[in-house]
Amino acid sequence: MAFNSTGPRIAIVYDWLVTLGGGERVLIDMLECYPQADLFVTVDFFSETQRQQLGAGRKINTSFVQHIPGAKKHYWKLAPFMPLAVELHDLRGYDLVLSGSHAFAKGVTVGPDQLHISYIHSPPRFAWDKLLDYLDNFGYNTGPKRMLASWLFHRIRGWDARAANGVDLMIANSDYIRRRIWKTYRRDALKIYPPVDIDRFQPAATREDFYFCASFMNPFKRMDAVIDAFATTPHRRLVVAGHGPQEQRLRARAGANIEFLGWVSDEVMADHMGRARAFVFAAEEDFGIIVAEAQAAGAPVIGLARGGTAEIVRPIGQHQAPTGVLFKEATPEAIRQALADFEQHEASITPQACRENALRFSKQQFKQSYTALVDQAWQAWQQALQGEPGITLPALTAKMAGTTSGQY
Repeated sequence: MAFNSTGPRIAIVYDWLVTLGGGERVLIDMLECYPQADLFVTVDFFSETQRQQLGAGRKINTSFVQHIPGAKKHYWKLAPFMPLAVELHDLRGYDLVLSGSHAFAKGVTVGPDQLHISYIHSPPRFAWDKLLDYLDNFGYNTGPKRMLASWLFHRIRGWDARAANGVDLMIANSDYIRRRIWKTYRRDALKIYPPVDIDRFQPAATREDFYFCASFMNPFKRMDAVIDAFATTPHRRLVVAGHGPQEQRLRARAGANIEFLGWVSDEVMADHMGRARAFVFAAEEDFGIIVAEAQAAGAPVIGLARGGTAEIVRPIGQHQAPTGVLFKEATPEAIRQALADFEQHEASITPQACRENALRFSKQQFKQSYTALVDQAWQAWQQALQGEPGITLPALTAKMAGTTSGQY
């Protein structure tokens, strides 16, 4: 059953609109599922072109953080204000609240008669299991700055644990995130893989003799390990797309066999994925939509055997129709060995197998699963409010989470 103008009033809440990444693409599909919903974010710094993808003429409700001087450039440094900003979203009068959260959005204030379903991209990594990595990589590793940052993240950790209690039903974007949700909040979650625009990617008629790597260039994407692996194997050609704070450092350590494209359009990205010999990716992702996109383009993936990549790629030796090679550590040595393994067994991986593997992550599959779950939860919620017998939300979660995969 689809909600319409006579159904519940719906609010969709997201963390912030700064770059158009994987989480934002999920948000776009959520808005397409419920075009009548009102949208709330802490800050909106999208370009007009990006904003149009959220729906023509859509009003975007922002928080007080939007108006802090310098917020566009330093929004991340304003993280200590984000919990308050999220709590002050005025959601009075809404019956159904749908949040998409990798940081603070799940902490919105809702009442006992409002149903809150949160699609969790990740518990905030900077506050939980990746805390020390963030402190080290962003210059908070010594002295008073480390003490202050550690204390602030400690406060955020306490707030986040409380915020999770306000969510009635949690949805994880992968089995990896289901495990992190349980470890962090001791909550069961259902799994719905995020949507991938399969139709935007097509395998080329022939694959060319270059490897492709694309990512935002920050320390967590481990592009340094990929660059180093190719810099020491000059007979292999690597093409790199992306930008970010590490770009100049990565360019400086690259060899002549490595070409940097900088930021590229969606069309250029899809073209390179369709022609590349393989896509190389060393980051530990919550899901990794770009990995699934590479598979949709028919590209084998050479990726890290952790996080979402391990759920997407079907490695050589473990499947009849393999789609890539996985390596255990994000080191140049491990990547070089994976490249050698791939080249030895390359003939066993076909573009058709890669693309067929990606079909399970289609936008249509996401929308069908997401709206079906929201509808079932809404019906259970209404029955509970009216005192009628029926399945409760905890029972719904337990019923589905008790299946082999927790897949809805």
